[in-house]
Amino acid sequence: MQEENIAAGEQAEQAERDIHILKKVRLEKLAELKAAGSDPFEITKFDFDAQNIDISEKFEEYENQNVKIAGRITSWRDMGKANFIDVRDGGGRMQVYVRMNDIGEEAFAAFKTWDIGDIIGVEGFVFRTRKGEISVHAQKLTLLAKALLPLPEKWHGLQDKDMRYRRRELDLICNPAVKDVFIKRSRILSEIRSFLDGRGFLEVDTPVLHSLEIGAAARPFITRHNTLDLQMYLRIETELYLKRLIVGGFDRVYEVGRIFRNEGMDSSHNPEFTSVELYQAYTDYFGMMELIQTMLTSITQKICGTLTITHKGNTINMAEWERLTMIDAVKKYADVDYNSWQDDAAARACAKERGIEAAEGDSATKGNILVAFFEELVEWKLIQPTIIYDYPVENSPLAKRKPSDAAFTERFELFINASEIANAFSELNDPLDQRERFERQVEAKRAQGTNAEVDEDYISALEHGLPPTGGLGFGLDRLVMLLTDSASIRDVLLFPTMKPL
Repeated sequence: MQEENIAAGEQAEQAERDIHILKKVRLEKLAELKAAGSDPFEITKFDFDAQNIDISEKFEEYENQNVKIAGRITSWRDMGKANFIDVRDGGGRMQVYVRMNDIGEEAFAAFKTWDIGDIIGVEGFVFRTRKGEISVHAQKLTLLAKALLPLPEKWHGLQDKDMRYRRRELDLICNPAVKDVFIKRSRILSEIRSFLDGRGFLEVDTPVLHSLEIGAAARPFITRHNTLDLQMYLRIETELYLKRLIVGGFDRVYEVGRIFRNEGMDSSHNPEFTSVELYQAYTDYFGMMELIQTMLTSITQKICGTLTITHKGNTINMAEWERLTMIDAVKKYADVDYNSWQDDAAARACAKERGIEAAEGDSATKGNILVAFFEELVEWKLIQPTIIYDYPVENSPLAKRKPSDAAFTERFELFINASEIANAFSELNDPLDQRERFERQVEAKRAQGTNAEVDEDYISALEHGLPPTGGLGFGLDRLVMLLTDSASIRDVLLFPTMKPL
């Protein structure tokens, strides 16, 4: 292993030396261009009139027509006085045929000094080669930008995932399929907005910087406002401000918001991520169930063209959804009956018997133990779309209690392929109950050494009257992972958080 590490280190050092040499050569070429009065960086625009994907998909319309295209040289086949190059623009690749007799001897000589990675403009006519490949026959070429660094291993070799995440711009050049993921991400977000706008929701923006640390479980990032001499916190949710807007008279609001949580990182968690959070007055968590099911079914069909998708090797039918209470889910998948527990002690005994780790003492209530059973024995089995509802009040501080059973709340989570996709409540609008829950949260957070405080502005808003409200939040990134069959959240974030090298 040590010998392998030494060899890898030597290869990396040699690669760095090679890149340094290639950059030196390209800088010399640039200097020659500038000396000849042909500095490509002085060109401010190029009026292309066609894109590669349109030429490929509508060849009959473009055949023998003159076009102007622009993009990056990604491959080169030199056959003397006639060359084939591939030019890639934002939509795809196009083969370009470059012949000295067509562009002139002087222009051809200049062209032969260009490099893979250079960005060029091409003017010519569309034709099909004898081998049947749609191409552009160049009549004029323009160097628009000189690439001073070579593409990784002549552009085919950026495979190391860590480097792909760090240098996403190179990943997009070298691995065209990656671009498709982010195009889909943009389309998914557009469809979400279209769906919510169509239901009368208003998109809003709320503050990213908060002046207090609330009692919620997530740890915030801390910063400072110099002018106000005030410690501030990057938001860990958008919930409380959005519900204040419901108090203010906006009956349906949503926000696509960047969220920041100073916590661990894994395949489904990044310190900053995008959430979609929405609130609707005069409905409850059953209204949110209908909304999320209708929305995701519609979006899946539009983005994927089918309701049967694959994610991490599992086939998922987005047309078939199941709804189970948490009690019923634990009974179905773990064969444990919450209703058979007479008290907290019986619940603790059951957890011990089944090897479920649950806190001892007052914190190990029936509700907490039910959640522990669900998380350890049930959640990983929920492959098809499943709504789990009626959560214990212990772990749902912002949800309204069930009128029929005060030990539970009107809350649900949506699970698909063993991953939580969405979280929703019938929102707690009792300011007295809310204050008690906030105070317990803050007490627990302060015991951990934080400066958590009760959000008095939010309590004041509730005291002015929050109508019965349904609320729903979901992570955009996890939804994109699902609909693009991506294994890691880093695959759907253009620039994921990375530790500096």
